[in-house]
Amino acid sequence: MSLFRSGLLLLGESSALETLVTRTPLSAMSSRFVRGEDLDDLLPAVRKANARGRTVTANYLGEAEKSRENCRAAGDVYLELMERIGREGLEAGLSLKFTQLGQEIGRSFLRENLKRLLEKGREEGVFIRFDMESSEHTEQTLDAFEELWSEGWRRIGVVLQAYLHRTEDDVARMNELGAPVRLCKGAYAEPPEIAWQDREEVRRAFARSMKRLLVGGSHPAIATHDGRLIRETVRFARDEGIGPERFEFQMLYGVRRDLQDRLLGDGWAVRVYIPFGDAWYPYLMRRLAERPANLLFLAGSVVRESPLGVLLPGGDGRTAA
Repeated sequence: MSLFRSGLLLLGESSALETLVTRTPLSAMSSRFVRGEDLDDLLPAVRKANARGRTVTANYLGEAEKSRENCRAAGDVYLELMERIGREGLEAGLSLKFTQLGQEIGRSFLRENLKRLLEKGREEGVFIRFDMESSEHTEQTLDAFEELWSEGWRRIGVVLQAYLHRTEDDVARMNELGAPVRLCKGAYAEPPEIAWQDREEVRRAFARSMKRLLVGGSHPAIATHDGRLIRETVRFARDEGIGPERFEFQMLYGVRRDLQDRLLGDGWAVRVYIPFGDAWYPYLMRRLAERPANLLFLAGSVVRESPLGVLLPGGDGRTAA
């Protein structure tokens, strides 16, 4: 992992910097990747994505929550979201984190909070995906998922991170269950004994898991913006006779819309991950660490919104001389 990326991930864990950033005009930059703070901000984006041929997975931002009140409040937001998805017939599911709903409080509390969401999801026909967090949570998350699966919950899925050394074994574990998996590269700072550090090693690990999921998985989601990996996925799917009804690509809101359009134009299924909420700082820092081009975009936004912006083309609505 590069020093640049690891540095950004460490900054993403800084509560002092989070306080500074979220109280300044810099917070406006989050709108590139986060669709507002509440459901009234989110739902127009979901409708627009559906109208453009994309399905959606929506995420109410939050993690590592230790307050029972806040965990229940997050669950309430998801309940209302599922109600509105069902009422409007939107093509959308949920992505949520166990630590947002009470994993760090205790197993029984987490199950209590989760059960009402699972029941609502079944009622409204909404698929719920459990996001993966840092490696310290991986085994606990997979164990909790397997327990729910064994109880008969089927409109659920999980996420695996390709850069972890353990992931190929976890792919086999989930394929054996028949559980839907979203495969992503991985976005947390992990040591070499836990995760691949070199970009090419991560790509190779992703490709190996992708192929196993396409052949033996249950409607896997291939979540990447890496053009090389997307081309390899398409090539492998075509060679193996695997059509777009058997898997989907997933991409983040605000990232590589050109690739989304190209895949849709070629007949592949695309789902967009749209986050919302005010706890956007850690999420934003992970997006910047994943793709340095995002940082350049945000830097340009800062300049345009500053007094220096009037010196740039279009800074004051006109072209600078």
